[in-house]
Amino acid sequence: MLRPRRSFGLVLLLLASLLVLTLATLVGSSGLAPARALAALLGRGDSLDIAIVQGLRLARAGAAFAVGALLALAGLLLQALFRNPLADPYVIGVSGGASVGALAALIGGAGLLSLHACAAAGAFAVGLVTWLLGRHGGLLRLLLTGVVLASACGALTSLMLTVADSSQLRGMVFWLAGDLSFAGTPLPLLAAVVLATACATAGGRWLNVLAAGELRAASLGLAAGAARCVVFAAAAVLVALAVLAAGPVGFVGLTAPHLARMLLGTSDHRLAAPASALAGGALLMLADVLARTLAVPRQLPVGAVTALVGVPLFLWLLWRQGTTQYSA
Repeated sequence: MLRPRRSFGLVLLLLASLLVLTLATLVGSSGLAPARALAALLGRGDSLDIAIVQGLRLARAGAAFAVGALLALAGLLLQALFRNPLADPYVIGVSGGASVGALAALIGGAGLLSLHACAAAGAFAVGLVTWLLGRHGGLLRLLLTGVVLASACGALTSLMLTVADSSQLRGMVFWLAGDLSFAGTPLPLLAAVVLATACATAGGRWLNVLAAGELRAASLGLAAGAARCVVFAAAAVLVALAVLAAGPVGFVGLTAPHLARMLLGTSDHRLAAPASALAGGALLMLADVLARTLAVPRQLPVGAVTALVGVPLFLWLLWRQGTTQYSA
C-alpha cells in the first residue's frame, strides 16, 4: 500500500500533466481565443478552429509529453546504471551520433524520412561503439567512453555547421536546439512511453538492486553484467526515439527524475519510473508552450527554453549532491 506522500506525489504529477496538456491546447500563437479553443477541443465550432486545436496543438502537446517522458525514463535508467544522480541521457553519446547523422542528411538535402533514417543510424553506431569500447573496465570506463564520443560528435557537428549553406543553417540550428516541429504523429511515441514505463516499473526492484552497487547485486543473485547491458540498451533506444522526434532537448532527462523523487520522497524505481515519465512529459509540454508564445509570431526552439530553466536547476543539484537521501 502506498504511503500518503507517495500517493499525493503521483496524483499531483498526474494532475499537473493534465493541466499543462489543457494549457497547451488552449494557448498558442494563432490568436485563437481560449473559449473558442476549448469548444474546438470538445469538437464544436469552426472546422478551422478544430483543425488548429486538435490537429496541431493537441498533436504537438502529445509529442512533447512523449519526448519528455522518454528522456526522463532514459535519465532514470542511466542514473541507476552509473549510480550517479547527475547522469543524463546524453552521456552515452547516442544523441551526438543522431545529431551527426541528421545534419549529414540535411546537408545532403534529404527529406524527413531520410533524415530520421540517418539520425537513427548515427545513434545506433555511436551507442554500439560506446558499449563495445566501454563494457570492459567498469562503469567509469563506460561513462568516459560515452563522454569522449559525445565530444567527438560535437566537433563533427561544429564542422558541419561551418560548411553548411546559409539556406540550410537555420533548420540545422533549430534541430540541434530541439524543435518539436520535426515530430510527426505522437501515437507511436506515446505507445513507446507506455511500454517503457511498464517495463521500468515491472523491473523496478532490479533497478533498485543495480543502483545499490555490484556487491549488493551479487548477494541477491542479479547478474550485474547482463543487467547493465539491458539497461544501457534500453536507455539508448529511448534517447534515440526522443532525439529522432525532436532533436537533442537538454536537461529534461536530468531534472525530471530528481523532481519525481523529491515529490515522492523515495528512490524506489517502481514508483519513480511512472512519476519520472509524468514529470518529464509535463516539463517539456510546459517548455513547448513557452517556446510557442514567448516571441509571437516567432517560435523558439524548445531545447533553448529547457536549457534556460535547466542550467540554474543543474547548478542547484550539484550543490545538493550527496546531501539528500531518499527512502527505498
